[in-house]
Amino acid sequence: MGSRTVLVEDLMERFPHVPREAVFKEDLLRGGVAFDPSALSDNEGGEVKPKSYFIFSFDHGTLPELGEAALRRPPEEIILTGGPYDLRRTVVSVRVNPASPYRVAADDEGLLGLYLDGKRIADVGVPPMPEYYRHTLSNGKSVMEVAPTIQWGYLIYLTVFRVCQYFGAKEECQYCDINHNWRQHKAAGRPYTGVKDVEEVLEALEIIDRYDTAKASTAYTLTGGAITKTVAGRDEADFYGQYAKAIEERFPGRWIGKVVAQALPKADVQRFKDYGVQIYHPNFEVWDRRLFELYCPGKERYVGRDEWHRRILDSAEVFGARNVIPNFVAGVEMAEPFGFTTVDEAIASTTEGLRFFMSHGITPRFTTWCPEPTTPLGKANPQGAPLEYHIRLLEAYRATMDDFGLSSPPGYGPPGPGRAVFSVSSFMDSLPARDAVEV
Repeated sequence: MGSRTVLVEDLMERFPHVPREAVFKEDLLRGGVAFDPSALSDNEGGEVKPKSYFIFSFDHGTLPELGEAALRRPPEEIILTGGPYDLRRTVVSVRVNPASPYRVAADDEGLLGLYLDGKRIADVGVPPMPEYYRHTLSNGKSVMEVAPTIQWGYLIYLTVFRVCQYFGAKEECQYCDINHNWRQHKAAGRPYTGVKDVEEVLEALEIIDRYDTAKASTAYTLTGGAITKTVAGRDEADFYGQYAKAIEERFPGRWIGKVVAQALPKADVQRFKDYGVQIYHPNFEVWDRRLFELYCPGKERYVGRDEWHRRILDSAEVFGARNVIPNFVAGVEMAEPFGFTTVDEAIASTTEGLRFFMSHGITPRFTTWCPEPTTPLGKANPQGAPLEYHIRLLEAYRATMDDFGLSSPPGYGPPGPGRAVFSVSSFMDSLPARDAVEV
């Protein structure tokens, strides 16, 4: 067996309470996966739902470095099942890395599988092209460009502002490639709308609603870059809020409305609520004070870590604690040259943050860090954080939730191994498979 297989099996043995599916999922998310040409899509003209690049690149190379995967996009997500580890159904967001020890390829019978160190370890399912992707807006734009869906169709991801006003080395978050992702898609001649028109969004949602007859799409997320000044004459709360207001007026109650924005003052947060948003994600990014100041210089300069946290707690008075779900980027705690040098230290710090928020009834969630190569932390840490960190984080996350009597947050679909659809980390895969109340 190759060294990666040995490492993964050792971690599964050492942490038996973490689902084995989550061990593989975290490794794929942190380190990426290679794609044989037999496993690539035919873009929007094929039978497989292609990767939409819905906000960040989530790749371990720039488009010119991805080879054929830049021309024929890989699938948006993959599903792992079966194999020698008898994996339950596991949805994984695709992060392309041509150098990964994991590879998706078709066998002699044309059946896709996931290979590790040359050994087939799971069957691979790919998302079928949804009917709503086959229809265009009246102006010719694709639904995938305006309102892509992820999490196996559960979530409509509305990145309505494709760049961030924290700009340059002194303001951009050091792990974030939103601005580069915008630049690379424009350089490649791909359609990549900077500011999405409200009516375009509504038209795309009408197409989804018409053709999503199974009602698989259950929630939408409004998001984009931070707004420090204005966009089209609107501040951040009004800019993102205008979309929620229009959606809720046109499609009352059709989807759970979520917004990812900065930690805003309470009066601005109230505007989100008044516009019809149901869940608020004021992401705190990384818990440690020194690392927040170093890795999120724009957020530290404009708001500051202490004020950011105060605003998160204040927002619970508007939305209710259960509906405030701040994200952090799991793994940047260990990024060189400033991060923690041991897994013990990193887990202790992150758990401190989890306990702080969960003691107030607020349940954070996390995205597994993908070290994109155009970011400062990605360049310095191409391997990301150790897999052990990610596995122990899942253990600590569930234990902290249990300590405070909390259950899986709303707006993420069902929890539990074999059931979860949240694709950019394994936190939902690692929680008990109980039925969750959505809101």
